[in-house]
Amino acid sequence: MTNNTTQELQQRIEDLEYKAAFQEQTIDELNDALSQQQLLITKMQDQMKYVVGKVKNMDSSNLADASEETPPPHY
Repeated sequence: MTNNTTQELQQRIEDLEYKAAFQEQTIDELNDALSQQQLLITKMQDQMKYVVGKVKNMDSSNLADASEETPPPHY
């Protein structure tokens, strides 16, 4: 191999190492973001279960009975 070919191969190897390191960093950052989102989703699901439970347990006497409502004046 000539000196020029060796330098080209060395440069290609360095480029591949750079790309691999960049991809590894990107994967780590995406994994962190995904983990944070999963925690947020879990928290929101717990909150939604709480709200649904509260709504299901609401006393229906707080709601107006449609038969007792007078029609609006424009009827």
